[in-house]
Amino acid sequence: MTAQQKTSKTMNTILWIVQGILAITFLWAGFMKLFKSEDLPFPWVKENANLVMITGIVDLLGGLGIVLPTLLRIQPKLTIYTAYGIVALMTIASIFHISRGEAKDIGFNIFMLLMAIFVAWGRQKASIK
Repeated sequence: MTAQQKTSKTMNTILWIVQGILAITFLWAGFMKLFKSEDLPFPWVKENANLVMITGIVDLLGGLGIVLPTLLRIQPKLTIYTAYGIVALMTIASIFHISRGEAKDIGFNIFMLLMAIFVAWGRQKASIK
C-alpha cells in the first residue's frame, strides 16, 4: 500500500466518522423535535410549534442525506449538497440564537457547521479523483 493510498483510506475513515456523528446528531434532533418536543429544554420550542416541525423535518433529512447517498453509492454528490445544507442550517440557527440574545448557545451550531464543511470538502476532494 502506497503512502497516498494509506492517506486516502485514513481520510475516508475520518470522513465516515464525522458523517456518522452528524447523522446521529441530526436524526436524534429531528426525532426529538417531531415526537418529543415537550422534552426539549429550549424556550423557542414551546413558542413556535410550526418552526419545531419544519426544523425537525429538515434535521431528519440532513441526518439521512449526510450518509445514505455515499453509503448506498447512489448519487453520492447528494452527500456534498447535504453538507452544504447543514452549513446553511447551522448559519441560520446561529443567527436565530443571536437575534434572541442567546449568542452563548451557538457553540454547538458552530461545531456542527465546521464538521459539515469538513465533509463537503473531503467528499468533494474524493469525487474529483
